[in-house]
Amino acid sequence: MSLRKKQSEFAKMVPRLIDRAHEMGFEVTLGDAYRDPRCPYGSKSSKHKRRLAIDLNLFINGKYLTHTKDHKFLGLWWEDQGGIWGGQFGDGNHYEWPTR
Repeated sequence: MSLRKKQSEFAKMVPRLIDRAHEMGFEVTLGDAYRDPRCPYGSKSSKHKRRLAIDLNLFINGKYLTHTKDHKFLGLWWEDQGGIWGGQFGDGNHYEWPTR
C-alpha cells in the first residue's frame, strides 16, 4: 500500500482514537501530528515526519496526565485497532499507524 493510502487510513482512524479517549472520560488536546523533516528534535525516521503519528495530551478534570500508564487503556485499544502505541517504547502519548 502506498504511503499516501496509509496516511489516509491513519487520518480516518485518528477521530476514532479521540472519540474513544472521550468515551473513557478523558479530555484531549493535540500534540505533534505532522513534524516538518527539518525539525531539529525527534528521530530522523519519526512517523510524525511521514504523517503517520500523533501525540495526544490527556486530561482528567483539567489535570494534565503525564505518565505513560495514564495512556495504557487507550493505547491498548489503539493496538487492537491495528495501530502502534508508543507506551510500548516509553512514549505514552504517541499513537502511530503501521507502514506494513
